[in-house]
Amino acid sequence: MTTHNVEVGGREKVRFHLLRSWVPEELDAKLRKWNPKTDLGRIISECFAYLPHDLAVELLDRVTACVVIESSLALVHIHGDTGQRDDYGVVSRKLVTTAGVNYLAADMNGGASDINLFKFHGIGTGTTAEAIGDTALVTEITTQYNPDNTRATGAGTNPSANVYQSVGTNTVDASVAATEHGLFTQAATAGGTLWDRSVFTVINLSSGDSLQSTYQATFTAGG
Repeated sequence: MTTHNVEVGGREKVRFHLLRSWVPEELDAKLRKWNPKTDLGRIISECFAYLPHDLAVELLDRVTACVVIESSLALVHIHGDTGQRDDYGVVSRKLVTTAGVNYLAADMNGGASDINLFKFHGIGTGTTAEAIGDTALVTEITTQYNPDNTRATGAGTNPSANVYQSVGTNTVDASVAATEHGLFTQAATAGGTLWDRSVFTVINLSSGDSLQSTYQATFTAGG
């Protein structure tokens, strides 16, 4: 058995157990160079123990050629009557849509798309699981927004070189059982391209309350 310890994200170690009496030089060299940076890379690394060497080499070649987008959504419920802040932390790590990545590709090609527009935060009451084919929230609120039919405009930053963050705050003027969030290209509720949709455990908002959403997309090269 050959064992490799590979550092992940500068914080922890992943151990490769290759269940053979010898390891081909090509695979051994690639494993020693590989430094998985994402949860996906860490999970894939655990698969090498169960693969024949040729498939392990192919898998490693493919994952190190990937750009991985990892998303997260954190929420804070701000009570309008008291100012109390209930911090829920990260409530979801899903889901970049097909429509979103197509929009990105079109923007890179110099089309009419503008990736900078992914800054409008919508919320809704739908509970259907996220899917890459989503193009809208299942049940986005409309007149419950204050102002009506208007998503919050987020403030964008780069907390790290490869991380995009947008923070937006939606205030409501009616009771809302919020369970879903989306990041869109326009403020008006009647359209816009959906970049990411997240479903979370219900947060009950009363009239005058606000829901602050912090969305992050982390772009990592090489798995």
